[in-house]
Formats: sequence, structure tokens, C-alpha cells
Amino acid sequence: VFLPVFGDRPKAPTLSVDHRPSDDELKQLEAALPDQPLHLGLVLGGYRSQPGWWGAGRQTSWADAVEACRAVARAVGVEIEVMSGQLSPWHPGRCAQLLVGTVVVGHAGELHPKVCQQFGLQPRSVAAELDLDAMFAHAPDIVAAPSFARYPVAKADVALVVDNAVPAAAVEAALREGAGELLESLRLFDVYVGPQVGEGKKSLAYSLRFRAPDRTLTEVEIRTAREAAVQAAAERHGAALRTS
Repeated sequence: VFLPVFGDRPKAPTLSVDHRPSDDELKQLEAALPDQPLHLGLVLGGYRSQPGWWGAGRQTSWADAVEACRAVARAVGVEIEVMSGQLSPWHPGRCAQLLVGTVVVGHAGELHPKVCQQFGLQPRSVAAELDLDAMFAHAPDIVAAPSFARYPVAKADVALVVDNAVPAAAVEAALREGAGELLESLRLFDVYVGPQVGEGKKSLAYSLRFRAPDRTLTEVEIRTAREAAVQAAAERHGAALRTS
């Protein structure tokens, strides 16, 4: 993929066919090439987990597209912040803007129904696009490999009701701060807007993973960390635990 750039560019050299191009000739040739930005794109549809006797299964959602982008970001050593966005071809109100610091590096979310229909995709398919060049510009030179966990992980889910205007990223930051050093990872996996949470409100469901490097966590430690995370979100953003 070439990105047209208007302006002065050096003219590509005419290479001889009777010998291998020299290093200098190759550099001149590369200098004459238009920009070739590196992007990653993905489309997901259907079931994230298959239905069966064990349950109804789960359809892929926009959160799966966001999590896929987070996985790419972690691989290169950067942290993605998720904000509400609006951009074609995503569904209005179901599009996430992905940032590294203040730089927009991509978008993810549910595709517009007309786009799904036009391209023969399953209804409510999700997609994401990442500007890898922009991500690499913020990545560290060396990415530390994750250490192997010797002790089991403890999982806990929380669903918090906040005002529609509160960014999911802000709630996530409060949860991380409140949970403390025992929090290994945190993931937004569902957003609900409807009569069960009230007008002007939304429910944000997060999956929290706790682990200690030197011991198996007790139920008291897990509960305390979870409650501290919820308390931090409540103090900073007026979040309340969803009860229905």
C-alpha cells in the first residue's frame, strides 16, 4: 500500500541489468519510493465461544476487537487508552478511539449494519485498524519478556454504573489505582445502555485478574483488592455496583 505524497522526491535511478545493484543505488531507489505506512486490520464475526450443552455461547463484540488491539500493543511494549470515537465504517456510538498518550493510533468497534450487508459480513461483525508505525514510534527499544507465574491467578468481575459522559478509560484507571500491586490485568468486556441502568447511564463490566509473585492469594486479599478498586472508581467517577 502506497500513501501518495505530493512534493519533491528524488528521482529513482535506472539500474543496470548486467550486475547486482550497489548499496548506494539501493539507497537511492528506496529514497524515491512513496511512503508505505504499516497498518494492521482485523474483522471478527460469529461466536467468540461456541454454544452447546454448557451454555448459549457468546457472540463476538466490539470489546473483542479492542482486546485484540491491546494484545498487539502489549507485544510492542505500549499501553493503549480507549476513548469513545466516531468514524466510518464503524457504527455510531459503538466505535472506540485507541490512543497511546495523546496520539490516536487506531479505531475498533462494531461495523455499521450497511457495511456488513454490503460486504456480506455477519450482522454485528466487529473490526479494528491500528497504525503500527505510530505505535512503534512510542515503543521502547527493548520489550521485557513476561515472567512465568508460579502461583495461580484469581479472577473477579465487576459491573459498574456510571454517567454516559464518563470515559471507560477513566474508570479503568481508577480501578487499576485502587486495586494496587496485586492486579495483574484488567479488561473491559461489556458495555450496556438501557432501562436496567437508567437514563443517561451505562454499565461497564470489567474482568480483573489478581496474582501475587510469592504466594497464593487468600479470599480475604482478593476481596479486599476488589473492593478497593470499586471504591476508587466510586470516589473518582461516582461509579456504583450494578445490581440488576
